[in-house]
Amino acid sequence: MKVVVSVGGSVLAPDLDPERVRAYADVIESLADEGHQLGIVVGGGPTARDYITTARELGANEIQLDELGISVTRLNAQLLIAALGDRAAPTPPETYEEAGAAFHRGDIPVMGGVAAAQTTDAVSAAVAEYVNADLLVYATSVPGVFSADPNEDPDATRFDELSPAELVDVIADIEMDAGSNAPVDLLAAKIIGRAGLRAIVLDGTEPEAVARAVRADDHDGTEIRPGDPE
Repeated sequence: MKVVVSVGGSVLAPDLDPERVRAYADVIESLADEGHQLGIVVGGGPTARDYITTARELGANEIQLDELGISVTRLNAQLLIAALGDRAAPTPPETYEEAGAAFHRGDIPVMGGVAAAQTTDAVSAAVAEYVNADLLVYATSVPGVFSADPNEDPDATRFDELSPAELVDVIADIEMDAGSNAPVDLLAAKIIGRAGLRAIVLDGTEPEAVARAVRADDHDGTEIRPGDPE
């Protein structure tokens, strides 16, 4: 199976713990050994937010802040590349074409951001579309997609399954509230729908959760299936 895994920076390296990165590398290697083709996209996490906050106070504009965030995502990607060794492409691909070429070579592409004004959520969906992935997994710090921001609304409920159109509607409603957080951003949700991708949004705090989802479709998150859910 061809799988793209989006790993949030706060999930992979919240405090730059090498054992956490190693645990993710072990899961990726084991899935590759089982015959799965894998591509990984890594977010910036708290380190990117810290840099962006400081740069904003220093007068950087939004495009400059985006570029700074992209640099941090690629640093995080390089941590995972270091753990994967020769199983991974040696440097983070900076275009979808480079990521696709790594797939074709049999390397594991581990990439960060690509362009300003585009999150790694959207990059992950675009890579999955580009390589015709069978599955897109979002390993986040929350256990799926909720009806509202669970940090703000105690009555928010988790969805077991959504269609791509329903995902767009839910994310759009959450993103309307200033300061609210959605596990997948709106552009990513629209790409998922356009490409007809099957996606799973899950709590990736434990790397084995990703392995179970890929191996056995066993997860406690939200599944996005093309078409209307049954």
